[in-house]
Amino acid sequence: MASLRFADVQSRPTEFLDFTSLTLDEFQQLVPPFEVAFQAHMAAWCLDGKPRTARQFSVYKNCPLPTSEDRLFFLLTYLKTYSLQVVQGRLFGMGQSKANQWIHVLLPVLLAALRTLGDAPARSLAALAQRLGVSEADAAAVVATLEEEPAPLIAVPATAPASPLLPMTGPNGASSAPKTLLNRPHVIPTVSLGVTYAVVCTYGCDDGRIWPTRCAVIDAGLDDR
Repeated sequence: MASLRFADVQSRPTEFLDFTSLTLDEFQQLVPPFEVAFQAHMAAWCLDGKPRTARQFSVYKNCPLPTSEDRLFFLLTYLKTYSLQVVQGRLFGMGQSKANQWIHVLLPVLLAALRTLGDAPARSLAALAQRLGVSEADAAAVVATLEEEPAPLIAVPATAPASPLLPMTGPNGASSAPKTLLNRPHVIPTVSLGVTYAVVCTYGCDDGRIWPTRCAVIDAGLDDR
């Protein structure tokens, strides 16, 4: 199975930015703490999430993510594109179950690396104040200035028809196709399959990913039926 590697895109800065949202320099700064956090994690845990009780972790033969750059590139690509795990696995030369394992291992590793660099998100007002070196009152003022004002409400005329969820072509009038008369001799009945409109509704479903994904149901309207 062909797989994407860090080496395949490191010489293409624009494409690399599209995949990861990081420049190559920013990526390289993140690699060392990421690898340290990864080794610390794998010293205590196995890839399947069980506590490590036997031999130490080592990169196994034919590992789809053999280097620290490949592992970080794999995770950043997943976080940027938010693809289905089966698609992510196919892209990096592994099955969906193996992609699921790697994602669950590398997410806490990345968080630990960001904390080492001081770039992890502040989860409380006290943590934000400590990072900024100000009082909690000053930190609260900073947060207040960043809050967005609510969007103004737009009045909709009472006579305006309700807008559909998605743009669609309205149903046509009576079909212009010639009608089939079943009482005529030597006439073969036919059915028109012309779809005049389709509505696609999206909703969440659980397919084993970390977050719910999307699927679609198509409701098609057939003319004159």
